[in-house]
Amino acid sequence: MPESGRPPSGPLPGPLPGPPPVAPGPLAVGLTTALHRAGLPTTPERAAGLARSLQLVPPVDRAALYWTCRVALVTDRAQLPVFDAVFSAVFDGRLDPADSRGDLTAPPPVGSEARTRPTPPDRRPPAAESQGGTAPAGSGDDGSGDDGRDVVLAAASPDERLRHTSFADLTPDELAGVRELVRRIALSTPDRRSRRVRPSRRRADRLDLRRTVRAAQRSGGDPVRLVHAARRTQPRRLVLLCDVSGSMEPYTRVYLSLLQGAVAGARAEAFVFSTRLTRLTRQLAVRDPDQALARAGATESGWAGGTRLAAGIGGFVATHGRRGLARGAVVVVLSDGWATDDPDDVAEAMRRLRRLAHRIVWVNPRKAAPGYAPLVGGMAAALPLCDAFVSGHSLAALEQVAAAVRG
Repeated sequence: MPESGRPPSGPLPGPLPGPPPVAPGPLAVGLTTALHRAGLPTTPERAAGLARSLQLVPPVDRAALYWTCRVALVTDRAQLPVFDAVFSAVFDGRLDPADSRGDLTAPPPVGSEARTRPTPPDRRPPAAESQGGTAPAGSGDDGSGDDGRDVVLAAASPDERLRHTSFADLTPDELAGVRELVRRIALSTPDRRSRRVRPSRRRADRLDLRRTVRAAQRSGGDPVRLVHAARRTQPRRLVLLCDVSGSMEPYTRVYLSLLQGAVAGARAEAFVFSTRLTRLTRQLAVRDPDQALARAGATESGWAGGTRLAAGIGGFVATHGRRGLARGAVVVVLSDGWATDDPDDVAEAMRRLRRLAHRIVWVNPRKAAPGYAPLVGGMAAALPLCDAFVSGHSLAALEQVAAAVRG
């Protein structure tokens, strides 16, 4: 998160004369475009938020404009040097704040002032003071500490911070809020052409002989009007296979919320596996999320046990996939790939699934770890047969999962 600091106290340029020369919308788009080119992760949503902020807080001077843009666009302390350089280049007319270094007459660029943290409050118990303890330096008791000036805190919103935090690092209260957000993620699959047809007005579509003959009976058997037909389109079936073994325990509850939202909203098929495969579509189909997860937890599915990838994926293909659930479907496997099965068995199960499914998306939360590489085990055997390999360790990563499902 951006480091807190005081408002600029040094010499700054005077107030901008009159109204701002550029409307808030173009100004926000121009600044976010420059930041994006410099490597900062700016999005159109943040540009729209900055435009709304500039309408609420008019930039009467450079300091107000700087802090408004910083609070709206900076979400990490490491982004401050790049942001300060781009802001100085855009609004101060310099390509680099270091260009004027050494010039005693040049005003300091906005944001280059020294940043200090607010003095932490004295949390000693009252007993310590009664025993003759000395007050800590900077506590303000002797008048030589904090000068009492207000401190402006530039911080990202809690929702923005939770988007990039791993599910394994969340507190129980944060995890409950994230599960509610995950349940609202819409998983939509690409469309496919159905065998059923519908009437069409386009002459380029094929001729529907049955409807044409039926219409000709109303005109004495003469086909006065030709009826054309086009094949209907419908979304492909979505199947989710979730690993609930012990190694996936930090992510299991969040992934079950994702399964519950997909079953209730997209009519997906949900399965969990650890030592054996269990179908949870009926248990997760209710609208009440707490009731759905309670019904799912009541099933006997070997939760938090070992991982048998070959048995789980192969059992799905043999029991449900060949009967139609996997034919032309988008299959999402949520697993870290740590399995006790032989890698050759995992590869064979994946090849059988590959022949039936339209698209296979593998979600591995371990993928976000520094230095991770799927070199051994079941993950190395399954990866060549996947269409997409993404990480699902955070809310932002699950957005990539939704994009991979859409194809």
